Amino acid sequence: MRVVIAEDNALLREGLVLLLTSAGHEVVAAATTGPEILPALRQQRPDAAVLDVRMPPDFRDEGLRAALTARKELPGLPVLVLSQYVEESYAAELLAGGASGLGYLLKDRVGRVDEFLDALERVAAGGTALDPEVVTELLTRLRDSPLDSLTPREREVLALMAEGHDNATIAKSLVVTERAVDKHIGNVFLKLGLPQSDSGHRRVLAVLTYLNNS
Repeated sequence: MRVVIAEDNALLREGLVLLLTSAGHEVVAAATTGPEILPALRQQRPDAAVLDVRMPPDFRDEGLRAALTARKELPGLPVLVLSQYVEESYAAELLAGGASGLGYLLKDRVGRVDEFLDALERVAAGGTALDPEVVTELLTRLRDSPLDSLTPREREVLALMAEGHDNATIAKSLVVTERAVDKHIGNVFLKLGLPQSDSGHRRVLAVLTYLNNS
């Protein structure tokens, strides 16, 4: 996999390069400031991008803005955004345009090598990877939304779906059968009013429903 990374912290940047290359991926560009990100993405057209939210010169949302612009210019570009803290407004803005091939992780997740690489590979394959803490923050902000009709267990299932887990992983996490997970997911789709015609994308639509109601 060809990857562009954007990280101003030299130690973390070199750590990402080492981690990715050790896993068999190729880091084709490493941006150190916000203005360097888009030119690198345009030139390299990577298989995936790993971008820090806050980058020089202003340390605000340079990485996020670059991600949003890149997704418009390079449709379908898989982007995994890293953040030091839970910034739910950034996560919601990034994912509101479509959750396919997108991820939002806290930086300490990078230290959990297997989890980080798994998240990147899911995103590169067109899936979604949301940090559990980000999901929790987004869910706690909901008021008077379609999610009010969900049971606590259905909310748990939806949260795990938002993190990008498949049914087997959700079943293992909740210590239930896959059949039970299928039933809960079906109830979530039904209560959120997601039509059968969108069966191939309803997992993404379910995630977007609560993001758009945050």
